[in-house]
This record gives sequence, C-alpha cells and structure tokens, in this order.
Amino acid sequence: MQLLLIDFPAFKPIALEIGPFAIRWYALAYISGIVFGWLYARSLLKNERLWGGPAPISLVQIDDFILWVTLGIILGGRTGYVLFYNLPFFIEYPAAIFKLWEGGMSFHGGFLGCVVAVMWFAYRNGISILSLGDITTAVAPVGLLLGRIANFVNGELWGRATDPELPWAIIFPKDPTQLPRHPSQLYEAGMEGILLFIVLAIMVRFGALKRPGMILGAFILIYGLSRIAGEHFREPDAQLGFLWGGLTMGMLLSIPMLIVGLILIVLAVRRGAPKPAGAIR
Repeated sequence: MQLLLIDFPAFKPIALEIGPFAIRWYALAYISGIVFGWLYARSLLKNERLWGGPAPISLVQIDDFILWVTLGIILGGRTGYVLFYNLPFFIEYPAAIFKLWEGGMSFHGGFLGCVVAVMWFAYRNGISILSLGDITTAVAPVGLLLGRIANFVNGELWGRATDPELPWAIIFPKDPTQLPRHPSQLYEAGMEGILLFIVLAIMVRFGALKRPGMILGAFILIYGLSRIAGEHFREPDAQLGFLWGGLTMGMLLSIPMLIVGLILIVLAVRRGAPKPAGAIR
C-alpha cells in the first residue's frame, strides 16, 4: 500500500552556503564529530576516578592528537574506499581519488588510518598505545552517529528493498528503481552510534579505562557485530553487489574485527588494572 510509505524529506546536500563557499552535510558531520569527540575526550581525561589516578594522556597531548587522527580518518577512509570498493574505476580515473566532495569513504579504511595515527603519535610521545586507543574509540561513536545521519540526509547508501507495507519504508529520490527500502542509514546510526556510545560509556563509568585495551577491544567487537547486522538491511554497493555466500564487502571487512576485538578484551582482563603508584605489591 503506497499510502504507508514515508516521503523522503527534501534535504539539500549543502548545509551552509556563503557566496562561493559551501559546507556540505557530510563535511559538517565529520567536523562536528571530531569537535564533539575532542570535547568528550577532554572530559574523560580530566576525571581521575575513571583512570584510578592521573590519566596517562595529558590534555595538551589530546589537543595535538586531534590533527593526527583527523588526517588518519580522511586519508585512511579514502584509501580504504579506493582499494576495497571501487579499485577498477580509480585505476581508470586516478584523478577522481582526490575528489572527496563527490563522496566515497570507507569506515574500515578510516579505522585503519586511526590505528596508524594512534600508534605513531603514542610512540613519538611516549604514551600507552592501548590507552590512547581506548580514549579514541570511546568517543568515536559520536562521529559514526553523525556520519550515518549525513548518509541519510544525502539520500545515499540506502537499504535493501522491502515490503511496501513496512510503516517506515522510504523511496529514495536518487534510487533508479524507486522501490520502497529500509532506511538502513538510520538503523546503522542507532547501532554504530547510539547503542555503541551507551555501552562504552557504561563500561567507562564502571572502570574499563583502568584496564588498557578494554574499551578499544569492546569498540572493535561491538562495531563489527553492529556492522554485520546492519549489512543485512543495507543495499550492497552497485559495483560490487553480493560476494561469496551472500556476504557483502562490509561483512567481510568486519569479520576480522570480531576476532581482534575479542582478543583485546581477553588480554585486558588477564592483564588487569595497573596498580597506583605507592601501592603495596
């Protein structure tokens, strides 16, 4: 019944335009995610109770790290999209790699870019890689939430076709088939953004930051599970389609995350919380 379909909101791709200067929703989501994540990270570092003493990372260091992680997200995200999702096209049109305003970013590539940034920055500043990874991933769901909402606003990365009688089914204007589809961007925003943020925030409040690697492992594991679940409702990229056994590229890239996340959690539990200075040993 077509009456049950939700009309897709008439969003403009540009959020703010002043003369020749324009900010798109997608760029605004990245900027806002980084800013809010940075503010949240600072608040966690100021709370010594969460760390069992002074945080292993200073406020000055986290301020400096913002540039590093931003470059990791952008360079890694774009590189991941080129390699994982559309390599033949970019081999034929290499100049298109630099056209970031046309879209095309990979979370898994961006995550690997962040890993490199964390390891490099931690090594250069003599701080714990695991603790820096913990604070980075504790705030990451904020950016993931805003990014998925931006995907929805742009009418991209829509879901698989569904029953027209589904009350929240949507016909996306850019979809050539004009079929009713799942708003999978919002499903992913709920799982990768809201749910993941809440779970990690609860873990932080119960002392997970005292065990280096715990939050990092939980983030990797829960994101992998959420992404695999979300891929069941998301339409695969047209140039790739379904892969082996009905799997998608997003699923395949998320499977190793389950293993790595579980290993990090087990190691964090076995390692235990570091003893405060002056404690009886």
